[in-house]
Amino acid sequence: MDLPEVIPVFPLPGALLLPRSRLPLHIFEPRYLAMLDDSLKTSHRLIGMIQPQQSEGDAPRLYRIGCAGRLTGFSETEDGRYMITLSGLSRFRVVDEVEGFTPYRRCRIDWAGFERDLGPQEKDTGFDRAAFLALLERYFEEMGLSTDWEGLQEADDELLINSLSMLCPFEVEDKQALLEAPSLQTRRETLVTLIEFALRGGGLEERLQ
Repeated sequence: MDLPEVIPVFPLPGALLLPRSRLPLHIFEPRYLAMLDDSLKTSHRLIGMIQPQQSEGDAPRLYRIGCAGRLTGFSETEDGRYMITLSGLSRFRVVDEVEGFTPYRRCRIDWAGFERDLGPQEKDTGFDRAAFLALLERYFEEMGLSTDWEGLQEADDELLINSLSMLCPFEVEDKQALLEAPSLQTRRETLVTLIEFALRGGGLEERLQ
């Protein structure tokens, strides 16, 4: 696959995209409407989702690893806003930021090291689904969340783990740890750790130990 060296990036705190997963987004800021319009003119239609290291300012520092998604669906509202869907393609590592005249940020990126993202779905051979769903039910009750339990039970391992990693209300640092997990098993283990800490009321300092 001919992947571009420079892509637009969307620094959105807490918005996690993973390979082979889908992320719906509501685009309304003028700079990101411009990014969307420009992306539609390219052959690859890729946008890089990446976590900012802090939320203050117009150009916060970015984490070094993000995930590129292909624009696979969009609809325009009457007031000129867009509802879009990004389909996760591959993670990437930021080489540097590209200066230019676009109102949005662009980065030169390196795709090396994430070849697995472009392959088939991952399996988690050590996954105890029953124990995981029991833990998840406790977490959802504690957090006051609701979900389609039947759909979760029927989802394959990768869809289940990645969807929960994207949807659960974790801190930016936690989302980044889930993104950078080298395998589906590692991501599941990280997810379980975060849920267990949340159930115990663990704070950031405890999570990072």
